[in-house]
Amino acid sequence: MRLVTYEFGGQRRAGAFVNEDRDIVDLAAGAQAIGLGAAPLTSVLALVEGGEAALEVARRVVDRAPSSALVQRAEVRLLAPIQPPPQLRDCSCFEAHLRGSFDAAMRFSVRNAPDPEAAYRAIDRTMDERVIATFQRQPIYYKANRFSVVGEDEEVVWPSYSKVIDFELEWACYIARHAKDVAAEDAGDYIFGYTIYNDFSARDAQAREMAGMLGPAKGKDFDTGNVMGPCLVTADEIPDPYNLTMVARVNGEEWGRGTTADMRWTFPDVIAHISRSETLHPGEALGSGTVGTGCGLEQLRYLSPGDVVELEVERIGILRSRIALR
Repeated sequence: MRLVTYEFGGQRRAGAFVNEDRDIVDLAAGAQAIGLGAAPLTSVLALVEGGEAALEVARRVVDRAPSSALVQRAEVRLLAPIQPPPQLRDCSCFEAHLRGSFDAAMRFSVRNAPDPEAAYRAIDRTMDERVIATFQRQPIYYKANRFSVVGEDEEVVWPSYSKVIDFELEWACYIARHAKDVAAEDAGDYIFGYTIYNDFSARDAQAREMAGMLGPAKGKDFDTGNVMGPCLVTADEIPDPYNLTMVARVNGEEWGRGTTADMRWTFPDVIAHISRSETLHPGEALGSGTVGTGCGLEQLRYLSPGDVVELEVERIGILRSRIALR
């Protein structure tokens, strides 16, 4: 199923894309129309928490898709599939992005030197290599602001303290049920489904604060900075999640392309690591981190007000966001 959360008539509703994503079947209304209980379908989070029984009810509603429960996609406002999620962690799973970002930052820092190439070769790379070594040893992540999660129909508002805004081409998984001390070989069974994730970043603020060695703060934490969607695709719809093409476009121009096959750490690896002596809860989201070439930083190109960013992940869809000044 391709689950969505949407607003229509002033109400927040749980639904599922049908008819090639042109229409949405309202799950609670559909369940009532065919004589099933609507309680576990009042929200996507409630559906996740309801487990397999709730999923089966939702499948029956989608299969029958009663006309009385259908609304057109163009007539509603899409939110993130779960907004806000109970928890949001963003992991670093693509080594190519780390290396590309470090290299771009170094080249930017010496751009005005008399001999930029000589200055570039002379840079001390010790700290960067320490990060890479840690990444190769274990999954690394930070806890993002779950309350800044929005869907594609809300503009991304340029934070007032930044002059350099960037996108990040990621995808994410949602946790299906409580998970603690889960082995990596079993962790795939704890994934409910997947979505696309754009982790917008204020690069100038991020560069200043990372010297503090505590991870990103205002470089990531601003309202509307975490965009997820357009839908949550249940895990059964993607039998081979680590062979998906990922593409980023800005105003229709391709800026980056990669594949989920390049993940050094898969979502089961990440779940196994995070769940050590810690419980993960249904509906929590785990971001993949940025795929190689999946951001402007790696190319020293950045966004402008009015730009439209499109992130596409095979079998999930396209997540669009417009950058706005307010």
